[in-house]
Amino acid sequence: MVSKAIARFARISPRKARMIVNLVRGRHAGEALQLLEFTQKAGAPVLKKVLESAVANAKTTKPGVDLDSLFVETAFVDKAPNKHMRRWRPRAMGRATRIQKGLSHITIILGAKE
Repeated sequence: MVSKAIARFARISPRKARMIVNLVRGRHAGEALQLLEFTQKAGAPVLKKVLESAVANAKTTKPGVDLDSLFVETAFVDKAPNKHMRRWRPRAMGRATRIQKGLSHITIILGAKE
């Protein structure tokens, strides 16, 4: 592990974010950034920002690391608690139900190929 970046409480559902994370897992960092640049999914800019943060973390923690050797070693998405987004929808007979809004924790870990 060279560097790590985490986006907590990202306002995208985990299912949608996992589709995009599966595209970049195992790729070189430059190739993954270019792929995210042209992906027509709503979560691609969020994931691109996390990947750019991981590359910047690699530059600061290990200044001698070769940026061309960086690759996405591990990438995963977890469901975040929906504590902050409390929304209610009126239902029949005076009842109310909660509206589920998806929140995610996105983690990207970069490694270096020797």
